[in-house]
Amino acid sequence: MKRLSPVIGIVGALLVAIVLGGCPATDIATTSGGTDVSVASGDAALARAFAEHAENLELEGRGTVTKLLADDTEGDRHQRFIVRLAAGQTLLVTHNIDVAPRVASVQVGDTISFKGEYVWNAQGGLIHWTHHDPEGSHPGGWIKHNGRTYQ
Repeated sequence: MKRLSPVIGIVGALLVAIVLGGCPATDIATTSGGTDVSVASGDAALARAFAEHAENLELEGRGTVTKLLADDTEGDRHQRFIVRLAAGQTLLVTHNIDVAPRVASVQVGDTISFKGEYVWNAQGGLIHWTHHDPEGSHPGGWIKHNGRTYQ
């Protein structure tokens, strides 16, 4: 019995850590192929992705446009702008306008919501795949602005 006491103590501590630590909140998104994909959402998930130098992570968020950038016209064309999250983190949004419509009349100070694939960089990261996948092999994303969804 004395040998089991340390084991029981460790198992108990692990259970307490799991209960008190909780699990990160996620939403479930379904791709066109019917596969469930876990999608983390919110500033905390984006901050965690930045801290962990995450790549290829499906995320949702919301922020304020702080800067409009020129379109990237090399290869597929992308509309680009910087978004600041409520927590202060910034993200570069790169929205493929060869696949999805341009986000109409977006201006500095506007609020947008987005779902896409996060890729870490030292400036806060970028979000791309904010559109549907014409081939159906990648989870679709979107941008919401002024009551309209661009995908």
